[in-house]
Amino acid sequence: MNSLPARDAQRRAFLSETDFSDSRLVPMQQDASFRRYFRLDDAKHRWLLMDAPPQTENLTAWLDIGKHLTDLGLRVPAVLHSDVTHGFALIEDFGDQTFTRLLDGGEAPDGLYEQATDLLTHLHRQPNAFLDALKPYDLNALMTETVLLPDWFLPLISGKPTANEDRECYQQIWEQVFASLPTPAISLVLRDFHVDNLMRLAANTPLHRVGLLDFQDALIGPMAYDLMSLLEDARRDLPPAMTEQMQQRYFQAMPFLEMGNFQLWYRILAAQRHCKVAGIFSRLALRDDKPNYLAHIPRVLSLLQKHLDEPLLRPLADWLRTHGIAGDPPEIPIDYRSIRRTLNLSDGAID
Repeated sequence: MNSLPARDAQRRAFLSETDFSDSRLVPMQQDASFRRYFRLDDAKHRWLLMDAPPQTENLTAWLDIGKHLTDLGLRVPAVLHSDVTHGFALIEDFGDQTFTRLLDGGEAPDGLYEQATDLLTHLHRQPNAFLDALKPYDLNALMTETVLLPDWFLPLISGKPTANEDRECYQQIWEQVFASLPTPAISLVLRDFHVDNLMRLAANTPLHRVGLLDFQDALIGPMAYDLMSLLEDARRDLPPAMTEQMQQRYFQAMPFLEMGNFQLWYRILAAQRHCKVAGIFSRLALRDDKPNYLAHIPRVLSLLQKHLDEPLLRPLADWLRTHGIAGDPPEIPIDYRSIRRTLNLSDGAID
């Protein structure tokens, strides 16, 4: 990967091709990805520099899917200039009013979650939501995510790599779960649809008052996924009544859906996502030395536990109990760096 001085020089070379070559770059808080954002210190304009290293980030996908979402009537940042070879884009600055900040500031959640739910129903009602370039959210994609739990979370709490036979048993359980499911209703799935990635914007129409930020990983898959991602947030507790209210709002706007099918997929995908996220948050600590996300794992496990009474998931529940994950919540280690050493993970490893 590029050294910091070299990457800074590339940023400056990119800006030299724009009207902002002399603008000061103000770093913004970094998220869980390798992307970085810099606010241009320019009183006349509001633009951000997106730094998306091509070794780890797919800027082309962000640009293409962003255009597609715009064509579907949704609001994503406008793009002034881009360089996909080096991984830079000068994009519209939506400001600071993420839904997360609004909620943390005391705003009533009902209106924000209603806006987010209505955005999904708009998207899922579009007959042209499918994009030919997008891959399906199929068994291979779902399994690649699901095994993050035995690959990263179980080693975090056990202090040792997961045995091959345990990992294979876990995989077989999930493969059987997905093989037992009916065909789902499908649409474009944004995959990271939650309040951290939604922003309040000033606009004349309700749909344009919500800005989307993180959509480059979109696929074509079950409609239930994004609603579940919104309502079973790994970073925020939602009252059960709120979850039920938004589900009913979604169903009322989508009368053609077979509710039993949708709800079954919702529960299975919720369990899949919570297994994945427990693995991702563990990987962020163990591989990338970003431990802040470990604090959210107890919430993730609590959300997972809610779905383990689903008959299709009983074999998974048994596996999780056997490995100390279901039932009484496991203790999340504070000294994750010692586990990194035990697992022979060197600093800066990104494999």
